[in-house]
Amino acid sequence: MGAIKSNKTKKKSNIEKPRDTKSVLKRLSKYLYQDKWRIIVAIVLTITSNLFALIGPMLSGYAVDAIEPGKGAVMFDKVFYYGAWMILFYLLSSILSYILSILMLKISQKVTRQMREDIFEKLVELPVGYYDTRQSGDIISRISYDIDTISTSLSTDVVQIFASVITVVGSFIMMIMISPILVLVMLITIPLSIGYTKYMSGRVRPLFRKRSEKLGQLNGFVEEMVSGQKTIKAYAREQVVTDKFDSINKEAVEAYYDADYYGSIVGPTVNFINNLSLSLVTVFGALLYLFGKMTLGNISAFVLYSRKFSGPINEAANIVSELQSAAAAAERVFKIMDEEPEMKDIPDAKELTDVKGCVTLNHVTFGYSQDKMIIKNLNMEAKEGNLIAIVGPTGAGKTTIINLLMRFYDVNQGNIQINNQNISEVTRKSLRQAYTMVLQDTWVFHGTIFENIAYGKENATMEEVVEAAKAAKIHSFIKKLPEGYHTILSEDGMNMSKGQKQLLTIARAMLMDAKILILDEATSNVDTRTEIQIQAAMRKLMADKTCFVIAHRLSTIQNADLILVVDQGNVIEQGNHKELMERQGFYYKLYSSQFE
Repeated sequence: MGAIKSNKTKKKSNIEKPRDTKSVLKRLSKYLYQDKWRIIVAIVLTITSNLFALIGPMLSGYAVDAIEPGKGAVMFDKVFYYGAWMILFYLLSSILSYILSILMLKISQKVTRQMREDIFEKLVELPVGYYDTRQSGDIISRISYDIDTISTSLSTDVVQIFASVITVVGSFIMMIMISPILVLVMLITIPLSIGYTKYMSGRVRPLFRKRSEKLGQLNGFVEEMVSGQKTIKAYAREQVVTDKFDSINKEAVEAYYDADYYGSIVGPTVNFINNLSLSLVTVFGALLYLFGKMTLGNISAFVLYSRKFSGPINEAANIVSELQSAAAAAERVFKIMDEEPEMKDIPDAKELTDVKGCVTLNHVTFGYSQDKMIIKNLNMEAKEGNLIAIVGPTGAGKTTIINLLMRFYDVNQGNIQINNQNISEVTRKSLRQAYTMVLQDTWVFHGTIFENIAYGKENATMEEVVEAAKAAKIHSFIKKLPEGYHTILSEDGMNMSKGQKQLLTIARAMLMDAKILILDEATSNVDTRTEIQIQAAMRKLMADKTCFVIAHRLSTIQNADLILVVDQGNVIEQGNHKELMERQGFYYKLYSSQFE
């Protein structure tokens, strides 16, 4: 669309600054709060399940102490008694953990659905300029991969972290009750474990952010290359494209490796530290037993509690990488949500009603960037019911004029009026409803042909759709299809030719009850004869309506009421075909050059 690429699209430095993790977690917690009752139930289930699991080691110690030489059946009765209670508590803990897992899956899916709804609503609100400067593949990666990463983390990692806190605190209390001396022995290695985990978290965090960004770049490149396969093959650029993909893919793989490599180091290292702690507990516990300070049951229970104490720390270290990945993904999602939406209408904006089709541009100046103006002091008047053709060399500003008419962009200076109303003083919705637009880049969606043609008009009847299709010269093609107007179009209309898709979108435009029609190179993929037929039919359908046509084939706009010749952002000539040819100016040269 001629937009100048923003500096935001420049390649970022490989060195990423750590993000604001607290802010990301705070925003994620707001999504969780929307399902607060399930969260409360999940908390209760987590506490109860882990408390039941914490009773097991204590009962195990009782069972060991119940073993006394010479007691016989009485001894085994106590052992079986404590063993049965252990099985019961562990069974209850497992059942509650299962229920908790199902509950967290539902919570995470609800959060995922809400986040996707929010980001899609945001994408709809963003101005056209946002999409001019971003890869669509990167946007798709954020709404799919990144949110899936967040969902996985919420359904598993959050529960594990919360359960770990309960288990660590509960185990610590039980160990103090059994032997404060052995707890002091364990405390030697705890600071080392915590300090190492914190250090590695800070180092791993930017790596996962970079990993998500590289995946977005890879997705964007793949989407571009898949959609451009015909061009790539036509220019025999397969090897060049493959080499570039290899380079981007290598960067993505290296980013993945770096993040996973450092993330995977954390778990084994912390596990070694915890095993070192267990070795110290075993040695000092044996010494305490020899001096009669502890029973074998107490040692057994303490060792089990120490494993429960160190186990969650180890698990927490193992999922640090996943949490970092989820936080990086959340930041990318929130970055889109924080983008500035399309400028809102002024407070007292009016609805554009009773549109007649008179359009005026007064001293309009515009540029996609402040340092380069594309349109300069443009003046133009389109009278009601006229067919206005806009012609000129590539880059002259033809499509930019259409962008300004639709308020996809706002003018820097001057104003645009419809029926003597400044379009900046009316609502964008009512303004755009006054237009019907057909672009060179056709857009059709997965659905029936009827649905595609009737897209812009609610409650359109089959008769209206057929009439529009006939006027667009595509009715005969549709009738030859096995299911006619009920034929399902594949994604992006791949079971139709480009010309047929253009005719379909023109039929869609003809069905709209709008006062102004815009055709931006809309007939570039149909033959000249069909194009002339379509314009003749369109003039009949668009009686008393204004029509703007941007065309390169000048032979097809000879019957236009007014031809505007645009060059370097200025209307340098205007008039009908006969008048412009008689002047033998710029238009005459353009027209003649097409027949030389």
